[in-house]
Amino acid sequence: MASNKAARDGEKIWKTNVDKVNAELVTLTYGTVVAQLCSDFNNKYAEVNKQLDKMGYNIGMRLIEDFFAKSGLQRCSNFRDTAETISKIGFKMFLNITPTVANWSTDSKSFSLIFDENPLADFVELPNDGRAQDELWFSNIFCGILRGALEAVQMQIEAHYVSDVLRGNDTTEMRVTLLRYMEDEMPPDDD
Repeated sequence: MASNKAARDGEKIWKTNVDKVNAELVTLTYGTVVAQLCSDFNNKYAEVNKQLDKMGYNIGMRLIEDFFAKSGLQRCSNFRDTAETISKIGFKMFLNITPTVANWSTDSKSFSLIFDENPLADFVELPNDGRAQDELWFSNIFCGILRGALEAVQMQIEAHYVSDVLRGNDTTEMRVTLLRYMEDEMPPDDD
């Protein structure tokens, strides 16, 4: 899928096929969830990151169905098309943002999503406890969403943040790596 076509498709879907939700409501609700996880896990940020990823994974497994229903798209033909579709249609459709696809690996199995804006991070200040700046990936739910959505279409990936403006970095960058294409697997027999 050509990058410009994906951008046009994403814009069209955003304008015509998506129910809108107040962005501030989403931001504040998500911030409350992260704050509660920090409290529940006594600021053990590695565990908070795991929980956010797990929540995102479960969302992604279901969100992919909504994506296909509203976009009318079929599966992508390769990982490069997948990256463009995620950036220009998926993020546009659900969050009205378009992260930049960059930093492809030479084998085309890994790329970065560079976020110029992140609606989950609006109004956010990380805890000033000397550890959150180094350990908490506030928007880690996005990594889980991508993992879950792509696994639902037989792509096992790994996604993680390498930088975040909330941590004082210049950019927010997520790295996405294709681990393998999964075979269509039949559920086990109930003998």
